[in-house]
Amino acid sequence: MTKPWLKNYPNNVNDDINLGQYGSLVDLLKTSSSAYGDNPAYIQPGSKDLSFTEVETLSQHFAAYLQNKLQVKKGDRIALMCPNLQSFTVAMWGIIRAGAVQVNVNPLYTPRELEHQLNDAQVETIVIFGMSLQTLNQVVEQTSVKNIISVGMDELSAEVNEIDEHSNQLSFAQALAIGAKETLVEPELSAEDYAFLQYTGGTTGLSKGATLTHGSIIANILQYKEFAKANIEPGADTMITAIPMYHIFALAVNTLCYFSLGARNILIANPRDMASFVKVWQQNKITFFTGVNTLFNGLLHTPGFADADFSELKLVVGGGAAVQQAVADKWREVTGVPLHEGYGLSETSPIVSLNLSGNSVGIGFPLPMTDLSVRDDQGNPLPQGESGELCVKGPQVMAGYWNNAEATADAMSEDGYFKTGDVGYMDERGAFHIVDRKKDMILVSGFNVFPNEIEAEMAKMPGILESACVGVEDDKTGEAVKLFAVKEQADVTEQDVIEFCRQRLTAYK
Repeated sequence: MTKPWLKNYPNNVNDDINLGQYGSLVDLLKTSSSAYGDNPAYIQPGSKDLSFTEVETLSQHFAAYLQNKLQVKKGDRIALMCPNLQSFTVAMWGIIRAGAVQVNVNPLYTPRELEHQLNDAQVETIVIFGMSLQTLNQVVEQTSVKNIISVGMDELSAEVNEIDEHSNQLSFAQALAIGAKETLVEPELSAEDYAFLQYTGGTTGLSKGATLTHGSIIANILQYKEFAKANIEPGADTMITAIPMYHIFALAVNTLCYFSLGARNILIANPRDMASFVKVWQQNKITFFTGVNTLFNGLLHTPGFADADFSELKLVVGGGAAVQQAVADKWREVTGVPLHEGYGLSETSPIVSLNLSGNSVGIGFPLPMTDLSVRDDQGNPLPQGESGELCVKGPQVMAGYWNNAEATADAMSEDGYFKTGDVGYMDERGAFHIVDRKKDMILVSGFNVFPNEIEAEMAKMPGILESACVGVEDDKTGEAVKLFAVKEQADVTEQDVIEFCRQRLTAYK
């Protein structure tokens, strides 16, 4: 396969990597804990710092509890439904060490969504944030859940009094206390074993569980380390994690990859409280930050953010959805640091490509050992410059969808590429650009209209905070464009928006 992007790769970055550096994620945990010892690993504002050594010790206690008291065996699925707390990280590493498969669950799920995911993954044990228990209680009788471990805001400092070791509902602190008295017999794990079920909704239907193996996650960590090595200083980075760790982006990059790099990771449990978030930022010199377009935009509009010290900030990566040029421009103006866009999916563990040039908001070059192919609806490769579906092959691609052979077959091409459902093209340098989601495209009188383009233009309009574009049925044109805009200046009118768009977009858009 030809990779025209390799000639424009960052300096000294190799396309070939030794993927056998870790036998499993447990090897990564132990290597990092040994290397960084008492250094702070996960920091939760208002709580005691959690060191690398403590992560190793406490995760062993939790794994021992799971193995000895709940008889969890290799391959069993355990749900983790928790915001960005230190307890999330200890539970995660404990689940991995027990050889179980972590099912990541959004704490804000509705009862219907939770019930589907627990039943689909056949979950018997759930580690759940206390404020989400009310949701679980509404559906628990309709699921396979037998054991409930509840997590409070500062669970690792909680006092443990009497414990009924035979109860099927304990606090996380109680589970750790029980596990501290037990012996863990660590199961043999290999690159092929499942590590996570990462549920992804796509654009239609019930969510599907992407099966991510120890090998696919490790591969992506090593691919990122090689590609971004000029921006990495092991043991010296301080990051702030506001995007949720149950999401594949923060899970793989912030929670796992930067743990292996010895970083100080400051956890933000509630990023919607922007004022508190900004205060935490002001109290630390951040070197690395990940986010999504709405988060960057929210920070830029929060008083005090522009006054933070950005002198040590060296790498900012946006993903999850397209980063708008207007937001990227404003970010650079305020912080002095470019906003680099990455591209990935739950099914690819997650990073496929990364733009480290800082010149444009394209998604950059594919990571080492990754092939990205632009194809038409019949699966034929398209020439440079033409838009089509992005299809990915590489060691970071999932093993398939959990218990769903039909969906797996639909998602893979005959020659082994994962079909992303995203429309994009490759430019003359071999860099890639996203146009939009294949299924989001609006067809107006036979013309293709992509919501991303319209939203990107709206982001440049003074007085508009953000917008969303959808297609609606129309008797004359088949579909028409409908825009929802949030204004931050009271005097902006609908007509102002229409006039602004008329000046920048062709009539059918």
